[in-house]
Amino acid sequence: MIDKFSVLYVGQIELENIGIDGTPADERRYPNERLTEGLANAEKMAVLLDELGFHALWTAEHHFQREGYECLPNLILLGTHLAGKTKNLKFGCAFNIAPMWHPLRLAEDYAMADFLTGGRIIFGVGRGYHSREVETFGAPVIDNDANRELFEEQMEIIFKAFNEDSFSHQGKYYQIPANVPYRGYDLQDITLVPRPSHKPVEIWQPIASGRTLEWMASKGIKAMVGLTGEMLVDRLFRDYQGYAAKHGRDLALGEGLALNVGFCLADTQEEAMERVRKSHDERYKWFAPFGFVRYTDEQGRAWGTPGAPARLPHIEDGVQQKAWICGPSEEFVSYLKETEEKYPGLEHLVLHWPEGMPFEEFSEQLKRFAQEVMPAFQRSESREASAPAD
Repeated sequence: MIDKFSVLYVGQIELENIGIDGTPADERRYPNERLTEGLANAEKMAVLLDELGFHALWTAEHHFQREGYECLPNLILLGTHLAGKTKNLKFGCAFNIAPMWHPLRLAEDYAMADFLTGGRIIFGVGRGYHSREVETFGAPVIDNDANRELFEEQMEIIFKAFNEDSFSHQGKYYQIPANVPYRGYDLQDITLVPRPSHKPVEIWQPIASGRTLEWMASKGIKAMVGLTGEMLVDRLFRDYQGYAAKHGRDLALGEGLALNVGFCLADTQEEAMERVRKSHDERYKWFAPFGFVRYTDEQGRAWGTPGAPARLPHIEDGVQQKAWICGPSEEFVSYLKETEEKYPGLEHLVLHWPEGMPFEEFSEQLKRFAQEVMPAFQRSESREASAPAD
């Protein structure tokens, strides 16, 4: 049952002159006092979501983005701060880009935040895609095979650090601990201090190409599918379930997954599409060159592959693909009810804050969603009482 509603905020500031004919993405350049608007927006959004009863605010780690699109470089630090300004809201890391971290520093920071916030930080990891940031931090991303090899070794270390009282690791990229004498003895192992208080640690990762999907399913890592056409969503959901079964995990279809959609509520679909059009187009001006148009043609071929479209999408494409839900609230409820029937294990829906949409406008959208959509998916008291504890 879909009963956990969240918002994904990648960290954009209040962008001016948005839309396909607006300021080109690479020509945007903002001073520091404007770039910190991303932090202020996160604070305001966290307080609002907490008041409205949302499950989590997911944010994205990125660096050096003077263009103003993704301005949040440390998600664990941000989430720990925001937990002190809210009561119940959780804070999801979408995602900590592991190749830009030493794995032990990432594990330590999360473990501290887990304790300090009472378990309100959701751990997420990704491999990265911006060459400007990943390669500047000294890690590979242009070489996809090297990036994946590094990431998987890092995750092996993080799993050990979270779950073992003491451990060691010898790999291609890391030797842990260092081979040195310490206080009169030869160092053989180390212990993460502190380790997470809430275990097993819930770990999330995005699904992009799907090439690491089996590895994710085999490790028990949960997966978020973002702004993706319905044919590709269905393929990825079924593949994840199949890979999990192959590795001994029997999951309902949709279990262990989150579906991220764009949306705009209005009295008619046409009005909603016009309201969100410029923000939709601003997003893809920035993201499409990175390959993030996850739609398919009628044969199920992803855009950009031979024979399939390779162009900037319009909001009409997003609505047709059901990656963007636009229209009256009752139609959104119907869409979610159909999605529940199709994927009975799905619990998480993540709403995307469209790049370029002002905070006040998106806030009104969320208030309407909380009032007119969320009540149709609240668990009954009897169901809550009989549900197994986490």
